[in-house]
Amino acid sequence: MPRSALLDPVVWSRTLSIGLPVGLLQVAINQGDAWLTGAVTAGVVAKSILSPAVSCGIAFTSALSARRAAQS
Repeated sequence: MPRSALLDPVVWSRTLSIGLPVGLLQVAINQGDAWLTGAVTAGVVAKSILSPAVSCGIAFTSALSARRAAQS
C-alpha cells in the first residue's frame, strides 16, 4: 500500500465522518446506561474507547478500498 494512500486527507475525512459517529452511537447504546447511572468501571471506559476505534478502523479500511477502486 503506497504511503500516499495513508496520508490522503479524503481517506481520513471519510474515516472520521463515518467511523466516529457510528462508534459514539455504539458507546451510547452499549455503555450509555453505565455512564448515566455512574456505574463506570475500567471495563466501561475501555469499551467506550475501543468501540469508536474499531468503527474508525473499519471505516478507514473501507475508505482505502474506495480510494483504490477510484484510482483503477
